[in-house]
Amino acid sequence: MDYDVIVVGGGHAGIEASLASARMGKKTLLITMLVEQIGAASCNPAVGGLAKGHLVRELDAIGGEMGLCTDYAGIQFRILNASKGAAVQGSRAQIDMDKYRTYMRKVCHNTPNLEVYQDEVTALLVKNENEVYGVKTKLTEQFTAKKVILTTGTFMRGLVHIGENKYEAGRAWELPSTTLSSQLKELGLRVGRLKTGTPSRIDANSIDFSVMDMHGGDVNPAPFSFRTDKSKFSPTQYPCYITYTNLKTHETISSNFYRAPLFTGQIEGLGPRYCPSIEDKVNRFSERDRHQLFLEPQTEMCTEYYINGLSTSLPIDVQKEMIHSIKGLENAKIIRYGYAIEYDYVDPTELKHTLETKKVKNLYHAGQINATTGYEEAASQGLMAGINAALAIDEKEPFILRRDEAYLGVLIDDLVTKGTNEPYRMFTSRAEYRLLLREENADLRLSQYGHEFGLIDDDTMAKVENKRKVLADAIEFMANEWVTSKKETLELLESIGEEKINDKVLLVDLIGRNSIDIAKLDKLVPSLSSLDDYLKEQIIIEAKYYRYIQKQQKQIEKMKKMLKTTIPNEFSYKGLPGLSNEVIEKLEKHRPPTLFNASLISGITPAALDIIHLNLNLLSKTLKNENGH
Repeated sequence: MDYDVIVVGGGHAGIEASLASARMGKKTLLITMLVEQIGAASCNPAVGGLAKGHLVRELDAIGGEMGLCTDYAGIQFRILNASKGAAVQGSRAQIDMDKYRTYMRKVCHNTPNLEVYQDEVTALLVKNENEVYGVKTKLTEQFTAKKVILTTGTFMRGLVHIGENKYEAGRAWELPSTTLSSQLKELGLRVGRLKTGTPSRIDANSIDFSVMDMHGGDVNPAPFSFRTDKSKFSPTQYPCYITYTNLKTHETISSNFYRAPLFTGQIEGLGPRYCPSIEDKVNRFSERDRHQLFLEPQTEMCTEYYINGLSTSLPIDVQKEMIHSIKGLENAKIIRYGYAIEYDYVDPTELKHTLETKKVKNLYHAGQINATTGYEEAASQGLMAGINAALAIDEKEPFILRRDEAYLGVLIDDLVTKGTNEPYRMFTSRAEYRLLLREENADLRLSQYGHEFGLIDDDTMAKVENKRKVLADAIEFMANEWVTSKKETLELLESIGEEKINDKVLLVDLIGRNSIDIAKLDKLVPSLSSLDDYLKEQIIIEAKYYRYIQKQQKQIEKMKKMLKTTIPNEFSYKGLPGLSNEVIEKLEKHRPPTLFNASLISGITPAALDIIHLNLNLLSKTLKNENGH
């Protein structure tokens, strides 16, 4: 059978890729190992977090499904870093893993243009040596397509480790994909090996919660999706619990290092640096006498708890002893043991910014096959791959987000230009323009793209434009309104507990004080009091960042101007101080006509672009001086 797009894998990347493609009018086939596991949360029962929350909001703003599903299946909502600035805050939700999975499966089954099929893809159909035109499955079916998107997760040559035991699996007790990565190597793609892991799950009835600290959700929870009605959002929330490892726990772990696959050489792949296993933490931070653990409910039934912070591949007898040494878990019954899993990935520098492979036409990669961690990073890539595959079929311009436009742009640019040899995780620190790329303005930044692609409807877009106008009008008014130190003003400031002003100040700077809240805004700017609290909060945030945003926008304009700089074909990169031999070799080979084209070459960093730009300016001045003489 013939399709426009085939998506291989029903995880978070595969879902978003297939939904985007189908919703853009392309006949799409989603092939997955087990239909029941579409949208399965393989590891922790949560969505979002620091920087990851930004990705989900951006995904939602463009028209992805993850935010809506999280609002439906969420059982606890929190804003992380709430005491800090909005730019580094992150939304996080505990989810009912069962509800999340069934919701996503239902959406996939009921989306026009999208078909779901259960089978294992064993090979790509390739013509002219480097052009994919479909897939072959284990049941010997052949499906042809104009584009194929691989979202294989941890399934390519997946190998599960529990102590000395190991067995082939894509996820615990699920069959792996054993042939695809070999073919990718044959096609000339660089394939490597990575590792990730997960902790044990505990029977709730065997946990002593009374000796743990309860950790609840926000009193006024905020939904993930901009399309969720905030006025009606009132989810039932369930608590998490905090406990700690101790010296006895650490002694149990360290005395069994000789049996840990991580240290015996049994595991070859490199694991995630920022989410290490408990044995790795005890080894690396031997001076610590405890590590914090979060017990998180996996469903709203709260029958099974996930031990966040205790990922491990230690033998099961060690896992039992380790868990029983922890306060509140002395009598814990283990339902599922923790394990590590190794899997194949493809070096992401093999990709274009569209997520199509450079060496193989019509083949796109998204998710953990690109060496990323997390549901959020995977879903974001899936959306971008699905959109770009659909656009390519229509011979339209590709959808590539800049680093100043979105965390999505940072994520993909980091992967395809810098690459990674360890599982990549998004952080706010990776975004140079994070003051602009806040969670709450993702709709203002990106919804126009989703609307253009048909992923955001007219009503939603109208609400975004209304929000944009309200905020713009409010900021423009405040940026041109002076507040003087007259008696009435000083009395008003004193009455709301604000410091007095000694000279005239712009209203936007007054509202930008850290101490300003909605109640004070109503007093200081009565003309805005009729707006809903959500918009008032956005106005306060915009005012707080007003001066910083002006500076960053100037930097962005400067960067845009710089990227338009042409590079003479005879320009020599050799000998330029600050450029590595690898960078020089790539530039000499590709001969980019502009700095923008240079920025799209894998491994060419912003620092390298600055060096080239500086030397181009020096060359230009030298030529002018010579011509002048």
